[in-house]
Order: sequence, then C-alpha cells, then structure tokens
Amino acid sequence: MYQQTLDQLAELKLKGFKEAFILQNQNPDFLQMPFEERLAHLLESEALYRKNNRIKQYLRAAKLKYRNAFLADIEYTASRNLERSLVTSLAKNQWIEQNHHVIITGATGTGKTYLACALAHNAIACGYTAAYIRISKLLSEIKLARADGSYLSWLKKMTKMKVLVLDDFGVSALDIRDAQELLEVIEDRAGFGSLIVTSQLPVDHWYDYLNNGTVADAVLDRLVHNSYRLNLMGESMRKMNPPLNDQER
Repeated sequence: MYQQTLDQLAELKLKGFKEAFILQNQNPDFLQMPFEERLAHLLESEALYRKNNRIKQYLRAAKLKYRNAFLADIEYTASRNLERSLVTSLAKNQWIEQNHHVIITGATGTGKTYLACALAHNAIACGYTAAYIRISKLLSEIKLARADGSYLSWLKKMTKMKVLVLDDFGVSALDIRDAQELLEVIEDRAGFGSLIVTSQLPVDHWYDYLNNGTVADAVLDRLVHNSYRLNLMGESMRKMNPPLNDQER
C-alpha cells in the first residue's frame, strides 16, 4: 500500500507531496498528529515545492547577467548616492503592480547592472516573470526576427515578461530605425509590464541621443515620466570586487 501510494504520487507529479509523505512515514512524531494537520503539512509541502520550482524556472528564463544578485547585498556607502529607503520601497514591488519603471544611471562600474539584476531577482522571488537583455542584443534579435518572420511571436514573448531589464542604453549609436524599434518594444509593454533601464547617459541627454524628435518625445513620455530614477555615483565597484565567473553569476 505504501509503495502504491508513492507510485501514484509520482504518476500525478506531486513531488513535494511525495517527499513530505515519505518524511511523515519516517518520523514517528507525525503519527501522533491529527489527520487534518498531517494533510495540511502535505499540501503546504507541495505548494512550497511548486513555488520554488517556478522560481527556478523563472530565473533560468530571465538569463540575468548576475544570477546571484540580491538586494540584501547592495552597498549603501555615502559616495554611491543610493538611498536605502528607496531600494527598500522598490523591494515591495508596488512599482511593478502599477506598471512603473526604474531608470538606473551612472558611470561605468558603479553597479547599475548588478542593482538592476537584484531588482529583477527580487521580483522573480515574489512570483513575477522577468528577462534581461542588453540593448545591442535586443536590436540584433529584432533584426533577425523580422528577417525570418518571427517578429510578432518574439514581441509577444517580450511583452509577456512582467519585468524587462534593458541594459546599457546609450552605449552604442542608434540610427532612426533602431530608435523606432526600441520605441515599439517600450510602447507594446505600456500598461502591461515594467522596465528597468540602465544607462551611462544622464536622462537629460536621452533626447539628443535618440536623434529623432518624434521618437524621443514618445520614449520620454512613456518611460521617463513614469519611473523611479537612481543615479549611482562614486568609484567603480569593479575596483573593490573581483569579477564573477559564469558559475557565480
């Protein structure tokens, strides 16, 4: 009977329930508990297993540059110009529920990407989907998707992500077509999801960088005017911390 029950749980793919059931049968303390409490323990174990498994799947799909980036590890030295209270507020994820955005600016090495990944990781841990992509790769993927006719399905995939991290905005020059493609991604997510944008360029330089008045007005209207802005300062964090290898990220 015991083995038959295990086989049935395996067939039903109730792995968390199965592991808890084995534990209950190996621990005499559980045998003294009322049936309702034992059942509650089994159900809670299954729910927790599914939640943790979902988070693992979301993390794999997100392809964060720093997979082990955590808000708890953020440094708040005075020179960084980073307010703990703001990060604590963002950690509650209300900005995601409200479809607001986060813009992180600062010089190279000040920790923009790490902070962006930490915010995305926190969102994933709370059950939101997320994805990370550099602007240059985003534009390359758009060109390939348009060439092979898969653009609409690609755009739908991007739109489904509740949080989309766009890294290194402003690093490479944009032509008019690139700017329009970027606008379409931003516009298609309007009212559905949130963006985290990192950039070496101060926000007041974005209009000139986009080099297209119409597109620039649209981007600033949909992104900048509906965002939390963090401007990181100080020395490069790379001087203080050794680079992570692929397994550590």
